[in-house]
Amino acid sequence: MPASSSASHSPTLETIRMIEEFAREHSGEYRRRAMWSSLPRKTMYQTFKTAIDYLIESNKIAIDAGGKVCWIFDPDLTRRYLGREDLRIR
Repeated sequence: MPASSSASHSPTLETIRMIEEFAREHSGEYRRRAMWSSLPRKTMYQTFKTAIDYLIESNKIAIDAGGKVCWIFDPDLTRRYLGREDLRIR
């Protein structure tokens, strides 16, 4: 039985980290297609889109009104909020 099309475009952890680092370093500079073309290592566009979708769902990046990829993850702020007792789920 052939593998599903989504499985054939699943990014590796190394690919996700490369895209994540590039997005952090170049926040707000590139739209998706231009970012894909500028990555230090080439990947299939479908694989890139899957990684971008993951980074959006995990609240690490967002796409602004101009279509540019922006880094939004702030681990220090997250740690500060996680440490607050009044924000805990009971």
